[in-house]
Amino acid sequence: MRIFRTLLISQLLSALILAMVALVIMVIYTQQQLISSQQNAHKAIEQIISHHITGDGKILSRQLDRSFALKSLRISQLDNTILHEQNLSGNKAPLATTLLQWFGTEFKPYIIRNQEQNIQVSYQLDFTERLQQFQLMLLVLFLLPFIIGWLPVLLSKSSISRSYRRTTAAVNDLIDRFITDPQKAEPDWQKIPPEFSDINTALQKLANYTRSQYNEMASNAHQIAEEAYKDPVTDLPNRNRFVQHYEENIRQNEQNDFGVFAITRCTELQTLNQTRGYQEGDSYIREIADILKKLAGTYKDYRIYRLNSSDFGLLLPRVTPKEAENFALQLQSRFNEYQKTSELDSVAYTGLVTYESGKALGELLAVADTSISLAQTKQPNAWHLQKESAGLEMASGSYGNQNWRNVIDDVLTNHRISLLVQLIQPSNRSAKAYSEILVRFKTQEGQILPTASFLAMAEKLDRIVAVDRLIIETALTTIKNKNLQDQYFGLNLSARCVHDDQFIIWLERRLLKDAHIAAKLIFEVTEFGLQQNLKTSKRFIDMVHRAGARITVEKFGVGITSFKFFRDLKPDFVKMDGSYTRHINEDKNNQYFMRLMIDLAHRIGVGVFAESVETQEEKHMLESLFIDGNQGYYVGKPAPI
Repeated sequence: MRIFRTLLISQLLSALILAMVALVIMVIYTQQQLISSQQNAHKAIEQIISHHITGDGKILSRQLDRSFALKSLRISQLDNTILHEQNLSGNKAPLATTLLQWFGTEFKPYIIRNQEQNIQVSYQLDFTERLQQFQLMLLVLFLLPFIIGWLPVLLSKSSISRSYRRTTAAVNDLIDRFITDPQKAEPDWQKIPPEFSDINTALQKLANYTRSQYNEMASNAHQIAEEAYKDPVTDLPNRNRFVQHYEENIRQNEQNDFGVFAITRCTELQTLNQTRGYQEGDSYIREIADILKKLAGTYKDYRIYRLNSSDFGLLLPRVTPKEAENFALQLQSRFNEYQKTSELDSVAYTGLVTYESGKALGELLAVADTSISLAQTKQPNAWHLQKESAGLEMASGSYGNQNWRNVIDDVLTNHRISLLVQLIQPSNRSAKAYSEILVRFKTQEGQILPTASFLAMAEKLDRIVAVDRLIIETALTTIKNKNLQDQYFGLNLSARCVHDDQFIIWLERRLLKDAHIAAKLIFEVTEFGLQQNLKTSKRFIDMVHRAGARITVEKFGVGITSFKFFRDLKPDFVKMDGSYTRHINEDKNNQYFMRLMIDLAHRIGVGVFAESVETQEEKHMLESLFIDGNQGYYVGKPAPI
């Protein structure tokens, strides 16, 4: 304990000072006593000698011994003839003698001469008794301050320990209160000893500061939580908030609550991002969100969430299936109006399902997703309501999958596809570029199906290889019939086809059949698709090169790419992912990365394209980085081939 050590040291120093002062006083006092005794003895011996008549040294010595305590005595004549001599041996007070000698006291014989008596006396007084008393008093005076000083130290230690324990208990109690409830935590001032009153002020400051910090942290935490539960594009609550609300208010609700849950899927988002850019995609999402909010605003306690990039979730409590159908019809009508003004093939599809308290969220989402699949097989912006009576059948997804299988088979059998092209504009005359072929799928009624959903379901139902073969056949036939053999065209291939041996054999034969057209084709495959199996990817690329065609690695930069990837696969072009293009004129990191990749690719003879170019500033920045070509809504919109 620091205070106790300080008190102990201060007491010891004080005792030492007091002892030194007492020592000096005792020494001075003793010196004065010895001097006085010496002077008195000197006068008395002079008188005795002057009155001595016999001249007998022994008689004189006995008289002096009776009168004084002598340590040594020597009586002689003036010619140094010794008449009597005596000495006492030993020193019974050496400490006192030594100490007095340090302070200048001399213990030596004194000489008295008497011419008349012809006597000389040399004597030294014996101060043994007085020196022993002085030594005893010295020891007492030296130890007493230490003994007296040690007692308050012991008493103070006990008092300080008790005060510390009380103060520590009060502080710990305050901390416990802050941990339990910072808002109501107040120090108990009566528990803190008065000698620690300054701590009261410090604790009050700490309490106020901690409370303000807690309030600020709580506010920040609430704000962060709100931001974490909010979609940045639409400011709507996100999927996490939806799950939280459903579990707390619907799944665990003991009351018999019911309603309709709907998922609206923005099927054109991916197409818009690729062809017109991310800004158009964000505007499209915000427009759909506004339509949903305006239409759902007429229903009490409605809630809208953005579940993921393309899906909105809508809860309509205490709404019957009949009312839900009216809502879906109005929603389809609004989407149709927006489709006309935005020049889109479709806007969004909606799947609706009834729910009641206690229904598992996973089952609800599965049924709603299947409802969307059914809606997408109908006309643009269609909807489908699945009632609770067929929930188990729908939850398996078999009904929706069968509908999609029928639609895909109809497209494959009747070649219900149309082709569009979007230009990749070269940055200079020496750069090689081409036009990418885009595909649209149609229903029996001639309605455009959502491309992303169609391809996803074709992949899921193992029809994607047949779809890619249809696209390639249609593209080759169109190029031949319209006499476009002098132009270069890009065709997208799925990763499944790249790693399918039968497809590779078919494609090689088909390209060799129209070798003059094959030399004008560039097949686009995603970086992720190629990285799934580098061995089969290399075999596919070698085949394409043997047939005279070329390869572009699209969506480049989103995976883990190494120099070995370029060296082993040897693609002809790479198309950088749109995330690097977006706002590149403002993003220094993306500029550095793009410049690095362009320089690396050019060193090994690979051309580099940029997609999703939306503004003039982005285009100029990319050209300054020596990009080979730009593709995007700013450069050129998709147009019929």
